[in-house]
Amino acid sequence: MKYKIYLIAFVFIGSLCLSCESDDISYQSSFENSLEALETFKIETNNSYIYTVQNGSWVGWSNETTITVLNGEVTQRHFKYFIPEGLDVNLSEEELEWIENGVEVGSHTSGAQALTLDAIYNKAENEWLVKRKNAKTYFETGNNGLISVCGYTQDNCTDDCFNGIRIIHIE
Repeated sequence: MKYKIYLIAFVFIGSLCLSCESDDISYQSSFENSLEALETFKIETNNSYIYTVQNGSWVGWSNETTITVLNGEVTQRHFKYFIPEGLDVNLSEEELEWIENGVEVGSHTSGAQALTLDAIYNKAENEWLVKRKNAKTYFETGNNGLISVCGYTQDNCTDDCFNGIRIIHIE
């Protein structure tokens, strides 16, 4: 009888532990597969790569930020606005396009953050894919299994509501 109680307690505690597995994010299985693809990609590239993040607005402008990573460190950030003809935007030539190298990476306020893919996956798991009420979550892997879209939009938001990242190219 004593052993049955221990067995029942062990099974109960074990099931509680298993139910507490990391199931707090949306797209858990897809994320884990993509994380495996990232580890393979980093080995194949010696953790040196270039990726481009795209951002845009419903009013028509968009921008791209290209991040260069060498041996796991961000070494360059190149930013460029794309503004449709006829859209009145008050930006100087220096604000429309710029390049940061070395220690100056991160010195401009516009553009995507200077993050490695490891940091992006960390934000994905701990911020963008966290299950939340009143929001729609997105996760796509169009870059050979690596993240292409990851983030969420709050319900009832009407303009420029996406919180996350859109990576259009990784090499």
